[in-house]
Amino acid sequence: MPQEQDVRDWTDNTAMVAPALMGTAVGLLLGEMMHRGARRGVALGLLALGVAALTPFTVGEIRQRIYAPGTRRGAQRRLRSIREAGAVGFDDVDDELREQGLL
Repeated sequence: MPQEQDVRDWTDNTAMVAPALMGTAVGLLLGEMMHRGARRGVALGLLALGVAALTPFTVGEIRQRIYAPGTRRGAQRRLRSIREAGAVGFDDVDDELREQGLL
């Protein structure tokens, strides 16, 4: 099973590269038809859109590396989730003890 997780799906990579390739092709076709000032504006706008599109992917990768099981934060997060999972159903007991004045 661990080997299957290490292999990346090529469709994900192609889905990320395809818009960049199409944008480059359109840019090459229309580049000479536009005024120089207009090209700069369009180029900066497309660059900003590209960065915005990659931001969720980048943040997800960074978060995955920070909270990996081998890191200190990852171990703490896992431990906290185990502890919180075992505490289900104790709210009723706490409420009952508070009503009796024991808590």
